[in-house]
Amino acid sequence: MTADQPALSTPSLDDDGEPAADGVLSSPYRALTLGIISVVSLVAFEASAVNTAMPVAARALDGIGLYAFAFSAFFTASLFAMALAGEWSDRRGPLAPLFSGIAAFGAGLLIAGGAQSMGMFVAGRGVQGIGGGLVIVSLYVVVGRAYPERLRPAIMASFSAAWVVPVIVGPLLSGTVTEHLGWRWVFLAIPVLILLPLAVMLPALRKLPRTGPGPDAGARQVLGNRRCLLALAVAVGACLLQYAGQHPVWSALLPAAAGLALLGPGIVRLLPRGTFRAARGLPTVVLMRGLAAGALVAAESFIPLMLVTQRGLSATLAGLSLTGGGLTWALGSYVQSRPRLEPYRERLMGLGMGLLATAIVLVPLVLLDGVPVWIVAVAWTIGGFGMGLNISSGGVLLLKLSRPEEAGSNSASLQMSDALGNVTFVGLSGVLFVAFGGGSIAHTTGTATGASHPAAFVAVFATMAAVAAGGALVAPRLSAALG
Repeated sequence: MTADQPALSTPSLDDDGEPAADGVLSSPYRALTLGIISVVSLVAFEASAVNTAMPVAARALDGIGLYAFAFSAFFTASLFAMALAGEWSDRRGPLAPLFSGIAAFGAGLLIAGGAQSMGMFVAGRGVQGIGGGLVIVSLYVVVGRAYPERLRPAIMASFSAAWVVPVIVGPLLSGTVTEHLGWRWVFLAIPVLILLPLAVMLPALRKLPRTGPGPDAGARQVLGNRRCLLALAVAVGACLLQYAGQHPVWSALLPAAAGLALLGPGIVRLLPRGTFRAARGLPTVVLMRGLAAGALVAAESFIPLMLVTQRGLSATLAGLSLTGGGLTWALGSYVQSRPRLEPYRERLMGLGMGLLATAIVLVPLVLLDGVPVWIVAVAWTIGGFGMGLNISSGGVLLLKLSRPEEAGSNSASLQMSDALGNVTFVGLSGVLFVAFGGGSIAHTTGTATGASHPAAFVAVFATMAAVAAGGALVAPRLSAALG
């Protein structure tokens, strides 16, 4: 079976030898597509809900100083899980890591929702990250094995489309639940929805072909794989560095040194050779993914906190400011899926990074008293459209450059770059935020009561805008992937 042939079933062919059924919702692909959309929608709802509830949860658990850790724990744990999922999927197929990931994701939600301290909350977010890392890499492998190349831009667009309803409903529902029932229910209510995608996807997933050693490759062989061990070292190193960065004392030099020793060599070996010098083709695809994802998530993590503490918005209104970004992300992903734009993916990805940089630059203007708060919503619609152009195009290019037996490991590299960008830039943002006085911000629901520290937020957003602009500058290095 080749990468261009559907793996689920063989539809009738037309006169040109192409499947007569056309589209990701045609009968050979319908069940799997709906299952994928269901899974991505759950992840999307959780992400939008958490962004809305996090300022209130951090205040309730007396953990504003650990605010960035609540986000970086998710991405740090997902980093190891992505490497594991890549090896697991290549050796045994994507079914086991996908369903294990969904289970871990639900367990993490329960831990976070029941947390009695910020430390326990961060641990729950880490378990969620393990689940999320397993799920996203497995889904990329599913796409590579189940859909012909001509349908992959459309299924990548459906990934983004699956965010639309959660992004619209998530902040409003999460804010309402947070304000009337409590922030815990934002986490505790989601696991009951997990059974739906399991039931929808299972029959279609069982039809996917295996590649690699198959059942003889045991769990110990997968876990002991070099990439998995390197990913674990990188995850631990990232945690140590962020801890040291937020504790500016001499004793923190030891964990900082240990973190660097683990992080540096591991990153170089996990990602394709030439990633950090933007070598043409696949390395630049992987690099841009990390820059785009890291800049967006780091900036987005601090937007609700800024609006709640500096402008006195409620959790609901602060979360709603991000809604437009999800909608335009789906629009940007749809635009990149148009066949006539296929030759222009380099330009689309560069444009997307430029739009993201512009959006992040606009956000901290809201710290000026005369600037209306809706400027944040406008900015995030611009950034969302840019991300839709960039992320979906990157996924299409990665699968185009991957042999079927390497889809798992290459997808893991792309997703690990995503996670590394998130871990690195969310961690850096946390360090900048605390260094500029943000850790002393206190607040009650909807009203700022502590000292105002706009410089802490400006430092975060200015740095992330520079990261996104750097991604736009390396976009021409994609050209080898498009030849």
